[in-house]
Amino acid sequence: MDNAAFVRAFDRRVDDGLFWLSDHAGFLFDGLRAGLEGTFRLVQGLLHLPPAWLLTLLVAVAGWRVVGRRFGLLAGAGLLLCLAMGLWGATVDTLALVVTAVSLSLLIAIPVGVLAGYLSSLDRAVEAVLDLIQTMPPYIYLLPAIALLGYGAATALFATIIVAIPPAIRLTSLGIRRTPKEFIELGQASGITPRQMFFKIRLPFALPSIMAGVNQSIMMAFGMVVIAGIVGAGGLGAAIYDAIRTLDIAKSINAAIAIVVLTMVLDRMTQALGPKAETQ
Repeated sequence: MDNAAFVRAFDRRVDDGLFWLSDHAGFLFDGLRAGLEGTFRLVQGLLHLPPAWLLTLLVAVAGWRVVGRRFGLLAGAGLLLCLAMGLWGATVDTLALVVTAVSLSLLIAIPVGVLAGYLSSLDRAVEAVLDLIQTMPPYIYLLPAIALLGYGAATALFATIIVAIPPAIRLTSLGIRRTPKEFIELGQASGITPRQMFFKIRLPFALPSIMAGVNQSIMMAFGMVVIAGIVGAGGLGAAIYDAIRTLDIAKSINAAIAIVVLTMVLDRMTQALGPKAETQ
């Protein structure tokens, strides 16, 4: 079989597999789509509920308390700039996408990372899968998601969750594995239960690494939601995509500034929540 014939056969198998899933497991993907979109609409509605000035004030106060006074003022000023550029709705939609995707990815990544930290065989298997996920171009995950979930927020969330999971799993597993042996031996000598060992010894030592994983997941999610603007997810990604189609350079720059503001706000705040986090 020559290369061209092999490629055609492989592509046909992939297409047949997607068609089979659509025909025989459509109800599962319909449920997944409804769940993802419902969760996103809930978060989106909550973030749109307060007026722009109140949400800006809340972010500024949170930044002041978590990071410092200067950062809080700059965070508030950055959000006001998004409002002045007429991108408030898109900015909040992007924030909702990131919050939803990262929250759902952490629900998967942290338990898997904890188990991988305990089980070296699982860690090796997970590492191989994560290497594959992280070496693939991010937009690749949009294609099967479109085929199975259609256009819209569900597809963007699905692809973003996949991209955001790896750093959280890696750094959670790393934190669990790096618990000092002397503290583990001390706990065992004290007769504590495995549950107490986890919550009183392993988790406190792993928390900085876990928070670093959360931070990295947020950064990966921001990169993906911009790409996901092409599938009808809305937000700043859609604004940039529209600007590219119409060659509106000013609009693309405005949307890029809004993305930078959101990214810096969440990045600095999550870093401050884990000041001793290490990303080795």
